[in-house]
Amino acid sequence: MSEEIKKLYRSRNDRMLGGVCGGLSEYFQIDSTLIRLLFVAFGLAGGPGLIAYIIMLIVVPEEPYETTTSVE
Repeated sequence: MSEEIKKLYRSRNDRMLGGVCGGLSEYFQIDSTLIRLLFVAFGLAGGPGLIAYIIMLIVVPEEPYETTTSVE
């Protein structure tokens, strides 16, 4: 039972503004361009995309740095 739990983070590598779309694409394992297009479409449809992005920018933590430990 060593199942790894997936956690949602803002991406450090795949980011345009805050890494929200990149983090969602890594979490759901889909292309980040599709997520970005959805946010733009919802943003143009009255604003829920922009509001959701800002909320996720505040709430979702940034991806932690990879810590490498060397065992000698």
